[in-house]
Order: sequence, then structure tokens, then C-alpha cells
Amino acid sequence: MIYETMSPQETFELGEKLGQKAEPGQIICLNGDLGVGKTVFTQGFAKGLGIKESVNSPTFTIIQIYDEGRLPLYHFDVYRIGEPEEMYEIGCEDYFFGEGVCLIEWSKLIEELIPEKAATVLIEKNLEKGLDYRQITVEGI
Repeated sequence: MIYETMSPQETFELGEKLGQKAEPGQIICLNGDLGVGKTVFTQGFAKGLGIKESVNSPTFTIIQIYDEGRLPLYHFDVYRIGEPEEMYEIGCEDYFFGEGVCLIEWSKLIEELIPEKAATVLIEKNLEKGLDYRQITVEGI
């Protein structure tokens, strides 16, 4: 499914709608260039899960865990991973096969570790359509 958003608020709202439909054990690979709105999408997704605390990109910690919603959210940002095997050091299998939802930013960097059942969200800009325009391709949700 392809969605088009014209503002960060619309990107947030799409994330929120998908978060409301999230199921236990779901893994979502979130990809797109720097500054396309991955964190905005994630903030909306978290709201859809009922998470009220502030959600930020875990760039320096690799994972942030939010467990106050109807399902836990395991928010990964693997941009700074040197080798995919580093994910085992943080116990990625516990999260990938847990009861919460994994949302993995920059998942292409650890592609070989991602279970086959994972869904994908790709966020892309098109400056010809406006600075805030985003095309969001969602597969497997």
C-alpha cells in the first residue's frame, strides 16, 4: 500500500493508525534517508499503541523500550551498528520473538538478521511535490 502525506502531522497520523492495529510479535522495518520522518512516524506509531512518554530516536543506545502502552514497543535505530552481529550482544532475539512490537530504523543494515515475517515501511521524499511531501510504502501490515 502506498500512502502520500503532505506534512509531518499527516506522517504522524499514519504512524498512529498503524500503531492502533499493531499485533504482538510484529516486526516493522522502517527505512528512508536521513530527515524523511522516520522518528515522526515512530512517534505516531507509539501514540497508536497508547504510549504517552516522549519517543526519540535511540541513535546512541540502539534500542529504546516503551512498555506503558497496550503492547511494548522495542524501538531500534541500527544506524551506528558496525557489524550486524552486534545485535546479538543486546539480545535482539528476545525482542524479535517477544510479545511486543519491534520497529527497526535503518533495518537494511542488519537485513540478514531480520525474520522473514517482518513488515516494511519505506519513507521517501519528492521535492518536486513539496518540502513536506512523503511517499510511504507499507508492505506486510
